[in-house]
Amino acid sequence: MKIIGIDEAGRGSVLGPLVVSGVAVEEDRVKYLERLGLKDSKKISPKKRIVLSRKIKRIAECHTVHITAHDIDTLRSRDVNLNEIEKIAINRIIGESNPSTCFIDSMDVKPERLTSELETMHSEVRVVAEHKADDRYPIVSAASIIAKVERDRAIQDIRKTYENVGSGYPSDPKTIEFLKTISPGEDLPDFVRSSWATVERIRG
Repeated sequence: MKIIGIDEAGRGSVLGPLVVSGVAVEEDRVKYLERLGLKDSKKISPKKRIVLSRKIKRIAECHTVHITAHDIDTLRSRDVNLNEIEKIAINRIIGESNPSTCFIDSMDVKPERLTSELETMHSEVRVVAEHKADDRYPIVSAASIIAKVERDRAIQDIRKTYENVGSGYPSDPKTIEFLKTISPGEDLPDFVRSSWATVERIRG
């Protein structure tokens, strides 16, 4: 029986993609992930995340969806909220991996609602949706690490052209300074989520 863990990186960022990753493995191989001592990616240094991501990929199959800033803006302009946008990626990953059980770090304030929605959509799959699942289940910790490494790579690619973008999050002064350098009449780079309140406020 195959199980999958799903988590994301970059949800609250104003720059770059939202990255949703799934790590799938046969149940009898979960022990190999457990031996890596995995935890939430935010509690691991960037260098260690890269090392762990390579080890995870040797043990399990990984599915990753990048939702670009442009796609996020387009969907939001159609009144699709961020939870629904993330669910598009989640449903795709579940469809690709065909697991029997899915463990997921719930972005819904009501995890039971997410569980019900996903089990309705994928009738053969048992869903375990919880807050902080990336701390509780190694399979979700693995997905958290893969998503974060992919997201960090996307930001590194942006830095090849725009050096001082910071982490991409509104809490980062470097990111805010970068947004302020773009004049009001200038087109925003395609990696900026123009529908974010942070951008609208800075651009007046």
